[in-house]
Amino acid sequence: MTTVEGEVAPGFEPVREAFAANFERHGDIGAAVCVYHRGRPVVDLWGGTADPETGRPWTRDSLQLVYSATKGATATAAHLLAQRGTLDLDAPVAEYWPEFAANGKAEIPVRQLLSHQAGLVALDEPVPLADALTWHPMTTALAAQRPLWTPGTAHGYHGRTYGWLVGEVIRRVSGRTPGRFFADEIAAPLDLDLFIGLPASARDRVTRMAYQQPGVDLSTVPPEAVPEEYRDLVAALLDPDSLTNRAFAVTDPPEIDFNSPEVQAAELPSSNGICTARALARMYASLVGEVDGVRLLTPETVAAAAEEQSAGPDRVVMTPTRFASGYMLPTDTLPLTGPNAFGHPGRGGSLAFADPDHDLAFGYVMNHIIEDPTDARAGALVEAVRRSLG
Repeated sequence: MTTVEGEVAPGFEPVREAFAANFERHGDIGAAVCVYHRGRPVVDLWGGTADPETGRPWTRDSLQLVYSATKGATATAAHLLAQRGTLDLDAPVAEYWPEFAANGKAEIPVRQLLSHQAGLVALDEPVPLADALTWHPMTTALAAQRPLWTPGTAHGYHGRTYGWLVGEVIRRVSGRTPGRFFADEIAAPLDLDLFIGLPASARDRVTRMAYQQPGVDLSTVPPEAVPEEYRDLVAALLDPDSLTNRAFAVTDPPEIDFNSPEVQAAELPSSNGICTARALARMYASLVGEVDGVRLLTPETVAAAAEEQSAGPDRVVMTPTRFASGYMLPTDTLPLTGPNAFGHPGRGGSLAFADPDHDLAFGYVMNHIIEDPTDARAGALVEAVRRSLG
């Protein structure tokens, strides 16, 4: 039995039960979950093993890399700049980043970067990983890249490029790298353990990820044996030239070791945020209410940020997705606590979101990366939160 530590407020006991069950039945190794309700924490739990290789236990302040849940933090930075009047999300990207106008991109608005409509999911020539980690070679390549569809006519998940695209706009507008801007303007006022670019002083608190091994070789599975809703995705995964594969191969080599100190120290605002579940929930709580005297975004800013911008078949993930301006919106495969909730999941299971209707925010992080559409961990916790809310 894994020992679960932390606290839950009366009425939220179902979340503790679901969290414990994730270890016993759903494959969690080390994990944490936090829920804010009406501006205060009502769930703050952690347990398990932070490093499966050494047995180091998960503690209250263990830090976890959360892959694409980072996108929600990056989007929040952009909306803070928009709220201050220094960034117009409907202005052309080239107004802030002139080089971006090359190859027919002069009219693409910032909002299309945030909502995955820009057609810049891949590069004709991948950038060496060591160069990409230094920032400018990747943004230079993206500025020169031609769109892979007519911007605004379709959407496709910009799994890697989102961070450099939105991050470079943040850098041009604020004069600071996106990680530095986030640290100064969001993490510091809210006292968040959330980093885009890990400082050396926090390195010892980071967990080590373990990756579930594929249970089956997709190339050996007859197409008729694949559930219909996943057939297009499986076909795309088997095609090395598909947008699905190219979107995650913008660096050379395409496989990135996210456990490595070099990758964790770089700024990859799409995918290498490192944080506690508490920090994720606290950040989202500050978007829909006041947290210890701090409200990050106004209700008007949040309403505009969470308005649907793109929905339907996704050219990269090959299943229906819904995007606001930088945040994902609820779908059948991403059920949140209400129709107006918004946030972002991360590769392998992590999830963070806010629900303005319930004045609620949620963060779940874990180090067992399970890439399986049947992964039940985050969904079980969200369902437990719904039950707790009645």
